[in-house]
Amino acid sequence: MWILNYVTKNSISDSAAEKGNVKGASSGRVKINASSDFSEIPIAVPYGISYVPVAGEETVVLSAGGEDICLGTFCRNQNLEPGELMLKSDGGASIALKNDGKVYINGKAVS
Repeated sequence: MWILNYVTKNSISDSAAEKGNVKGASSGRVKINASSDFSEIPIAVPYGISYVPVAGEETVVLSAGGEDICLGTFCRNQNLEPGELMLKSDGGASIALKNDGKVYINGKAVS
């Protein structure tokens, strides 16, 4: 949600960014159902992270410079504190980096 707020406050109108649902994805491109259907648009994520969003997840589509871009899916509460990070797959595998310096893989602390 913060991305949508940031984008709309920085010279891009609300009508250029909208919330939708992922219909399907492959090869770094996604289909989204929002006010209209978006087909095969690129996914923008931080450098070094690659993923394919799961159908049904909520997302934000940004239309800028004549191109539509998927800004990723919304985070779900993973019982994280500010400053903590979790990577999680749809199959349930996870890696969590906690503020106390501990690393958890699939819920188990590792050294």
